[in-house]
Amino acid sequence: MAKMRLVYEVTGNYYKDISKNDVMRTFVAVEISNNDVIHSIKKIQDKINIDAKAINSESLHFTLQFLGEISDDVSEKIINALNTIEFSSFKINLKGIGAFPKPKFPRVIWIGTDENGGNMLIQLAKKVEKVLEPLGFFPDKPFKPHITIFRIKKKIGDITKELNSQKMINFGIQEITSFKLKKSELTSTGPIYSDLKEIKARK
Repeated sequence: MAKMRLVYEVTGNYYKDISKNDVMRTFVAVEISNNDVIHSIKKIQDKINIDAKAINSESLHFTLQFLGEISDDVSEKIINALNTIEFSSFKINLKGIGAFPKPKFPRVIWIGTDENGGNMLIQLAKKVEKVLEPLGFFPDKPFKPHITIFRIKKKIGDITKELNSQKMINFGIQEITSFKLKKSELTSTGPIYSDLKEIKARK
């Protein structure tokens, strides 16, 4: 494959294709498409009163693996590898709310899943990891099922009280019937996501 070098940024380690100037920032994701779930998340975003940027409803997703910057040639190899993955559709229950790295010093606010649905997502992420390893892509940390709903750039202090008041909320059921290779274009108002390839469940 093309020559790669390891790059570090706040999201972690990833590989950057330096063989060509024309590269794109990519990741593998499962999207949230259930309108009832999206509406429930939007209600919480409106309810939590903190100085943070809410993630747009159309951008809500689980990141199975972040890949970094790649060329068109490498993206074709990734698509071919992802197309070999076989999986069945499954359902997840979105529930629970928390913060990374911790509520006292939050940088991200997230929503979690039920145990069974979370385990199914973990298994899917492992399949993605397995087929991409031969191409030189490795996750910098184990996949933990969560959806980011806020990004926090400023120091806002302890938000434990705000999160505890919402921690029992059930956001609903999302059926997982596909995952996608996506491109992220960074802009001054936030990232813009677009699809490169959708891989659908076999049954």
